[in-house]
Amino acid sequence: MAPTAPLSYPSTYNNLTITPNTSISYIAAGSPTLPTVLLLHGFPSSSNQFRNLIPLLSNTYHVLAPDLPGFGLTTYPPDYDFTFDNLAHTISAFLTALNIGTYAMYIFDYGAPVGLRLALAHPSSIKAIISQNGNAYVEGLGHPFWDPIEALWNDPSPQNYETVRNGVLNLGATVYQYTSGVPSDDLPLVNPAAYTYDYLQNLQTPADQDRQLALFYDYRTNVAMYPAFQAYFRESQVPLLAVWGKNDPAFVPAGAEAFKRDLPRAEVTFVDAGHFALETKVEEIARETLRFLGRIEY
Repeated sequence: MAPTAPLSYPSTYNNLTITPNTSISYIAAGSPTLPTVLLLHGFPSSSNQFRNLIPLLSNTYHVLAPDLPGFGLTTYPPDYDFTFDNLAHTISAFLTALNIGTYAMYIFDYGAPVGLRLALAHPSSIKAIISQNGNAYVEGLGHPFWDPIEALWNDPSPQNYETVRNGVLNLGATVYQYTSGVPSDDLPLVNPAAYTYDYLQNLQTPADQDRQLALFYDYRTNVAMYPAFQAYFRESQVPLLAVWGKNDPAFVPAGAEAFKRDLPRAEVTFVDAGHFALETKVEEIARETLRFLGRIEY
């Protein structure tokens, strides 16, 4: 019997030391000879959020999904500075160590400001962007979700830190992020192991929470950089697909539509899902991603 092509390439689970005290945990799949797609996760998750998407892309692309420092199984020094600038520097070093020169990126939530910093630093490396609820516009910030975090930006008092700690950094709030906006018929598709792992790995201890609070406060720098991100869009005209969970309370549909101001050829599509849209609409999102990337020349 003649050999048959694999339905997908198996995912491998790896660690790459980029400094003596920093080791990036990442998932890789697909042949390294294929064009690379970098998957950048969001809060409070890790590369695990892409577990169902990776097999759908890996027959056609070389897929890399790192855990950002402070998430998943990536390790970092005790004095690591939890800012979005530093997360981007770390992922840039990761890509350099793997000799990844050009790539498309799939940005979600925290992955958006990390990925867009990479684009500002190395615009010629970015061949295309898929933004799945990855925001770059003020009108994309959903309220009241952002109210306590914006209060923290305006007044980083102990009281405001504790409001965010108690209101956001707990299992109930994590479940909310996974389930809010999900149609009732789709709720059984949300795997409880995903949000439980996120909480236990990334939010459970006071030290975990302190790291996350540092990033919540630093998120204000992302909003300050929105004009620079938008200038990059205008100047580069990078191909962009926004595929958006339309019921996301954190990043609302206006953020997806706003891309078209700076990228008139941007493609914007919505799926009937919440924030973690891959939990319930992974096949639909994969189809859109493959269709879009199929037209990109690396």
